[in-house]
Amino acid sequence: MGEANVRTLEDLPATPPPNGERADRPDGRGRLAQLRSPRTPRLWFEVLLIAVSYWTYSLIRNAVPEQKAQALKNADWIWRTEHSLGIAVEHTVNHAVNSVTWLIVSMNYYYATLHFIVTIGVLIWLYHWHPGRYAAARLALFATTGIALVGYYFYPLAPPRLMPDGGFVDTVIEHGTWGSMASGNLASMSNQYAAMPSMHIGWSLWCGLTIALLAKPVWGKVLGLLYPATTLTVIVSTANHFWLDALGGALCLAFGCALAFAWYGTLPHRLARHVAPQPELELEPLRA
Repeated sequence: MGEANVRTLEDLPATPPPNGERADRPDGRGRLAQLRSPRTPRLWFEVLLIAVSYWTYSLIRNAVPEQKAQALKNADWIWRTEHSLGIAVEHTVNHAVNSVTWLIVSMNYYYATLHFIVTIGVLIWLYHWHPGRYAAARLALFATTGIALVGYYFYPLAPPRLMPDGGFVDTVIEHGTWGSMASGNLASMSNQYAAMPSMHIGWSLWCGLTIALLAKPVWGKVLGLLYPATTLTVIVSTANHFWLDALGGALCLAFGCALAFAWYGTLPHRLARHVAPQPELELEPLRA
């Protein structure tokens, strides 16, 4: 009997890389195209990446020098600017909502917890139901958070509740609730003057737009849009941010989405929901 020869992987034509790139380009463009291609996320890697990234974000954010004098000066400038624009209603909203105890206490807990819970929840939802869009959406979120650190370093800003002559109410201290690390007994564990931009808005907008664009039920889309709107009301009512801090958070998200678009060639919601499985190579014996 003739000895059968088995075709090896080297004998088979390579699967063409996406976007028409050649894998054998000496300049590495084929490899770059592969890196840009959506792939199935690995759970252990994602958990580790998110944990390390948030730890790094918190470390850098809290390591920024607390420039109290400059932060208060910037807060005065923001407050005067909002008055000139006719949008300086934070004081009125803060006192009005603070007079309704059950409402402001609920907002204190909302501010302290939901930006973690909802953001992680949306990441899990993307990972399970939209794996093809997960990496691009995650990149937009990480870039949004990363660029915010630049704002914290170069533009220290005191929140309204820390303005000595602002007349704002620190609602966590006022009602003795367990609240944000940026207020009350936990204040020493967080940078008090990192109010610009507001990542409560940056993250909630990311969550809300992701849900609104990808959820199928209409009620899901509505809830997605209501989430950042509610968060905006909360950050103003609790005197943790100015309106313009929210604008800063939105601009950070715009940067994150632009980076994801530049890397993947489209926005996350336009990518395929699932990652196409790679075709299996069938090894057939060659004729002798």
